[in-house]
Amino acid sequence: MKESQSSQVVPSQETGATESRFDTVRRQVGLLLGPAVFLLVLATPFEQLTPEAHRLAAVTSLVIIFWTTEALPLPVTALLGPALAVMLQVAPVREALAPFANPLIFLFIGSFILAQALFVHRVNERIAYGVLSWEFVGARPTRILVAYGALAAFLSAWMSNTATAAMLVPIGLSLIAFMEKEGKMPKNYGTALMLMTAYGCSRGGMATPVGTPPNLIAIGMLSEQLDVRISFVEWMVIAAPITVVLMVIVFFYLNWIGQTGVKEIPGADLIITERKTALGPWKRGEVNALIACGVTVILWVGPGLLPLLLGREHAVTQAVLSAIPESVAALTGAVLLFALPISKTQRTTLTWKQAAQIDWGTILLFGGGLALGTMAGSSGLARAVGEGITSLVPTNEVVTLTFAAALFTVVLSETMSNTAATNIAIPIVISIALAMEVNPMVPAIAAGLAASIAVVLPVSTPPNAIVYASGRVPIIQMVKYGLLMDAVGVVLVPTLVLIMMQMTGQVNLF
Repeated sequence: MKESQSSQVVPSQETGATESRFDTVRRQVGLLLGPAVFLLVLATPFEQLTPEAHRLAAVTSLVIIFWTTEALPLPVTALLGPALAVMLQVAPVREALAPFANPLIFLFIGSFILAQALFVHRVNERIAYGVLSWEFVGARPTRILVAYGALAAFLSAWMSNTATAAMLVPIGLSLIAFMEKEGKMPKNYGTALMLMTAYGCSRGGMATPVGTPPNLIAIGMLSEQLDVRISFVEWMVIAAPITVVLMVIVFFYLNWIGQTGVKEIPGADLIITERKTALGPWKRGEVNALIACGVTVILWVGPGLLPLLLGREHAVTQAVLSAIPESVAALTGAVLLFALPISKTQRTTLTWKQAAQIDWGTILLFGGGLALGTMAGSSGLARAVGEGITSLVPTNEVVTLTFAAALFTVVLSETMSNTAATNIAIPIVISIALAMEVNPMVPAIAAGLAASIAVVLPVSTPPNAIVYASGRVPIIQMVKYGLLMDAVGVVLVPTLVLIMMQMTGQVNLF
């Protein structure tokens, strides 16, 4: 997504050079290692695998290495995997590429276009400055920090957490610069404010299916491989309370890190008010973008309440859910942006040129992961992997697998894109659960949510990368403060998933 000039964050020269050297070496290793492992797997006999599963194992090995090292751009690798699978006759082309037309792909497209409209018309900035200018917040550093984090979490639940971080970081940097100019702010407060962006955006994105790609990957793979549908509201019932608990911990933790020793920083509220005033009165484009988003949210949440009120098998529930699935709701909102005029000269709220700037790479990455996961199931590779791993695991309890799935996904997410990590982890988790004969929904959802709690390294999540690029959080501090957040998340996320799914009747632990 193209950012406005004010939203761009330029890394320091030292930061950029170190990161560039690391990325270069990592890619070179991947370009050599990937093909070598691919040929090695092809040449090694695996009697327990069918010929198709054997060839897919080689393709999957190559894709995992390329995703881990980013030897090629992640979306390119996502296209390479299904293409190689077709060439090696793992599956016919229609079957291999069908997941790229999965309804969740269109949910991605619609929600990304809606987020783009909010970004283009600066609705997110208006909301941010509006909240920060509340009298309750004022010039109190603790309240600014909490309000800033709450904004990050709320906005990320409904729009791209990357776009949210790109918008909030410049706001935070301007506040830090003002406070430093006044000479009344410890350095740790600036670090806490920047980390609040990363932690708030990542954890806020967990709350809804459209908050971050790992959520939809988990939902999509459960649907594709198990024919299990999780509605928008059903996801929120599980994930939103988890987000709230994690954010409360983040508030206390970062407030402790960023202690200022003062109750107020005179003038901080004035700069926020000035920025809010500079936006001027509400414009027609902003109102139209909010209308389109509001209609979409109603269509997401309204039908999603029916399974909770009437039951999933009720005739009315089935009729409404089949008529207004989440993907159609998102597309309806996106279409409204092109139907609502701004003025006589501009007859659409969003132009196609603006809409086309959405993150197509993430969409392709999601499709490629679904394609490999689907073929792993149909070829028997997933079951073979699951049975092989379960033979090494001393238990077959859903609780143990749920904690292991969360830990596995967090470790993967710390070394690579959390979207790619989820594409790798979820199919493995589902195959292990099936081999263990336990409910795959619980560990799969825990793994999907856990992908968003990895905050130790810049590569872990897009908000981490944006915050690191600001130059305000050195890598040592990101690691130092992020390790505790990871440890807390690895314990809390699977625990809370188990509790919420027990309460909603999805799993019986007793």
